[in-house]
Amino acid sequence: MNGEFNPLQSELLFARPRRLHIKSAWNEHVPFAMLLVELQRPHVVVELGAHWGVSYCAWCQAVAVLGIGTRCWAVDTWAGDAHAGSYGDEVLEDLREHHRQYESFSHLLRMTFADALREIPDGVVDLLHIDGLHSYDGVKNDYESWRPKMSPQGVVLLHDTVVREPGFGVHKLWEELSAQFPHFNFEHGHGLGILAVGPEQPDAVRGFLLAANRRPHATRELFSALGSRLQREVERSARASFGARLRRWLGL
Repeated sequence: MNGEFNPLQSELLFARPRRLHIKSAWNEHVPFAMLLVELQRPHVVVELGAHWGVSYCAWCQAVAVLGIGTRCWAVDTWAGDAHAGSYGDEVLEDLREHHRQYESFSHLLRMTFADALREIPDGVVDLLHIDGLHSYDGVKNDYESWRPKMSPQGVVLLHDTVVREPGFGVHKLWEELSAQFPHFNFEHGHGLGILAVGPEQPDAVRGFLLAANRRPHATRELFSALGSRLQREVERSARASFGARLRRWLGL
């Protein structure tokens, strides 16, 4: 995909995701996640804060479909935090079951973000998604700690850029960083900020950012509509599943 972004030329923007989850705040950004892999063709993807694995499995699905030889790492303690809440091993076990199809190129690292720094060399990460603790100090520390890992074509994604509830500070870091790099911010799905931190961006990524910033309203409307469609599907499926369980319990 060369030149300015044309959504009708995309192979993956309208693809059917293999993994969504009713409790995930990321369902609405899955179309962009898959598109970004198509645009960037990253060699290394790292996600800090995988939780249910909706965003991470979107990267993995795109890599598998495109057959581009990308290596992927998801880093999480899978124990929860102040914003995600606490949970047991069932979350990781559910993700592992789905993730088996990607084990040839993907790894789930159950450790802290700080410990994972030893696992990834400097200067190699093309796509970094930061979605851990959402306090200002927490997300700033994650960004600064992992910034040396970024490659010359590196892109950083920050989730929850429009959330301004007490304890959430991603919006503040976004305001600081977006003044320094080519960027675009989606406002649906709690907000998703795109930072082109590397100086050697692929033409397709530059073309997307150029088109998005020329027509921000249309771009946000497109991706919000695609994401809302997926969220509605997840909610319908959850209602149907609950109804089936209730009927079995009632003996109907």
